[in-house]
Amino acid sequence: MTSTRERQRAAARARLEKEMAERAAKARKRRQTTAIVSAAAALVLVVAGTVWLAVSLGGDDDTKSDTAAPAAGAAECAYTALPTEQRPPQIKDVGVPSNEQSAKGIQTMTIDTNLGPITAKVDRSLVPCTAGSFTYLAEKNFFDNTKCHRLVTEGIKVLQCGDPSATGNGWRDTDGQGGPSYRMAEENLPTDKRPPYPEGVIAMAKSQDPGSTGSQFFIVFGDSPLDPAYTVLGTITGGMDLVKDVAKAGDDGAFGQQAGGGHPKKEVIIKDLTMSNPQG
Repeated sequence: MTSTRERQRAAARARLEKEMAERAAKARKRRQTTAIVSAAAALVLVVAGTVWLAVSLGGDDDTKSDTAAPAAGAAECAYTALPTEQRPPQIKDVGVPSNEQSAKGIQTMTIDTNLGPITAKVDRSLVPCTAGSFTYLAEKNFFDNTKCHRLVTEGIKVLQCGDPSATGNGWRDTDGQGGPSYRMAEENLPTDKRPPYPEGVIAMAKSQDPGSTGSQFFIVFGDSPLDPAYTVLGTITGGMDLVKDVAKAGDDGAFGQQAGGGHPKKEVIIKDLTMSNPQG
């Protein structure tokens, strides 16, 4: 009997040990499966995080690049606002144009005067910043109801306009000159042209200092020996006969020999100045 009981106990212990071994094996398998799944999930998270980081950094680079460089067919222009304390009463505050300007297309400038229209062709690829400024000022009616304040019939042969106060006394002396509340750099200088400013050119007046171009412009009605320091804005396409009639009437000599010329005896009033949308 004792021997039989011992065998039964041994068999029971063996079954128990077998069950425990099987349970341990199953537990190990579950732990291994869980570890594999966890590792896979962690890997997925790492990959996803890496992709997100790369996309985020790439997006930041794109944004910075877009901010730093103008779009294709555009130019970055530096319009410098005049400090308030340095603005004489003749300055007209109109704000500042957008720094990014289109450098594509041809615009038509139409100057509607009391004597009739004067038109000019402006190529934005040559003067994107100056053309952008003129378009900005025209949209604000900056030139409307202003006088062409200076005529020079000896030497340089120009009719000068674009001063809303009509007090400008030429580009050699900036005191008293009117203009917008900002200045810009010169562009499209005719350094390789002889003469630099032939008849039919419309160009920008300025002081002797670089980067002093504002709103004043001059129409050349006879080949001019001016130094090539003034932005060539465009070419007159109509109304030159009106300008020559004004030149024939002469000036009053108000600006003397130092600046040259004076107010036109035949008054020229700009009723409206417009810039068409760029074409081409």
